[in-house]
Amino acid sequence: MLPWLAVPLLAIAGPFAGPTRGQGTPPAEAAGGWAKSPGNPVLGGDLGTCFDVCLLKEGDTFRMWFSWRPRKSVALVESKDGVNWSAPTIVLGPNPETGWEDDINRPVVIKHEGLYRMWYTGQARGKSWIGYATSGDGKAWKREGTRPALSADQPWEKVAVMCPHVLFDDRAGLYRMWYSGGEQHEPDAIGQATSKDGLTWAKHEGNPVFRPDPGLAWEKNRVTACQVIRRDEGYLMFYIGFRDVEHAQVGVARSKDGLNEWKRHPANPILRPGAGRWDADAVYKPFAILDGGRWLLWYNGRRGGVEQIGLAIHEGEDLVF
Repeated sequence: MLPWLAVPLLAIAGPFAGPTRGQGTPPAEAAGGWAKSPGNPVLGGDLGTCFDVCLLKEGDTFRMWFSWRPRKSVALVESKDGVNWSAPTIVLGPNPETGWEDDINRPVVIKHEGLYRMWYTGQARGKSWIGYATSGDGKAWKREGTRPALSADQPWEKVAVMCPHVLFDDRAGLYRMWYSGGEQHEPDAIGQATSKDGLTWAKHEGNPVFRPDPGLAWEKNRVTACQVIRRDEGYLMFYIGFRDVEHAQVGVARSKDGLNEWKRHPANPILRPGAGRWDADAVYKPFAILDGGRWLLWYNGRRGGVEQIGLAIHEGEDLVF
């Protein structure tokens, strides 16, 4: 049994102020103690399509790496409050010479042994691969080789591996990657791989380790693009569930080992589209940080062909499974 201690939901103040009755976000847009920020969307607009974020908090600054579709690149922005962001700087762009990186997107960044380490998705010719790059400052990146770190070579992976999320397991001395595999438009399920150096990976024999639950209408089509967080004696997974390929919502699950017996949150989906709003068609690709006793979760929101980044908040550390 994991130590999830129940705590009351507290009032949210400042730029993350929650909705009040008769205004702001309708309750149906979030569940399980989550509330969307009234400042949403926090990134997008004139920048064009911004999606699939990952973040680190360094001191009092949030650093967000995100997919900037008009530039086919990964860009970096910074913020003090998680709502107001600096102008983007492209930090990793496409490299058509390799044959698999015509478009660069869907990164994850960690800092380990004095280096920033990024695993990212490269796309070309209707397929996706995962690459690896390192940096001393999070801005200037060096690709580690010209070949992908991970390729689709298993039947369930079809033509695409993408959306990596990586943790370093101190006890095992290994990097652990959760990644999505399947179709190119939206992958189908989530697998895991391990590596000693971040470049050469061994896929788990039991992949995929997280599949859609056919008994849950909101995620029965596919589950993808997870973030996994080491928490107490187990792992939390924030993930996307699709009822069909165009309509997505955000859920959370937990597991003792990050591989087996995932328990879904009873309030899933915790984030849902907002009727008539900027995220009316889909909410997806979550990335959460526990910050000062509350969770901050950034996510993609889509209405029609416009995709932007929003923020949701959960007061208190316990997600109350």
